[in-house]
Amino acid sequence: MLVSDILKDKGGKVTMIAGAQTVREALKTMVENKIGAVLVMDAAGEISGVFSERDLMRVCHQNESAWGSALVETVMTPRVIMCKADDTVEYVMNLMTQQRIRHVPVVGDGKVCGIVTIGDMVKAQLKVSQVQVQYLKDFLHGA
Repeated sequence: MLVSDILKDKGGKVTMIAGAQTVREALKTMVENKIGAVLVMDAAGEISGVFSERDLMRVCHQNESAWGSALVETVMTPRVIMCKADDTVEYVMNLMTQQRIRHVPVVGDGKVCGIVTIGDMVKAQLKVSQVQVQYLKDFLHGA
């Protein structure tokens, strides 16, 4: 199964914010969209980082009194690890495991066309496993 198969089911909505926004604004965006991470864009419209739930926890712990007014660009994860739409689910799961990340932007035709999460990967693997189990059952029962 490919990442593009996941995006066909899930859709390619990508939520982005400006790095100059506050952590409180980022949190509001994440809550309203029911997501665990947003892409952070610089003034030129390029991806400059990812702001995730983990970044939020870290800034809250480090700056208990003024976390909400911190700028996203100062607390985001600047190293964005991406995948391609034609990458396999297995490859991306391995990438997520090795890098200890849960959100990976998907790039296709030179632009971001979606984001996949560890939950998306598990769901896709479960779907593949269910098809394989059904195939084996049918084979054993002579169907």
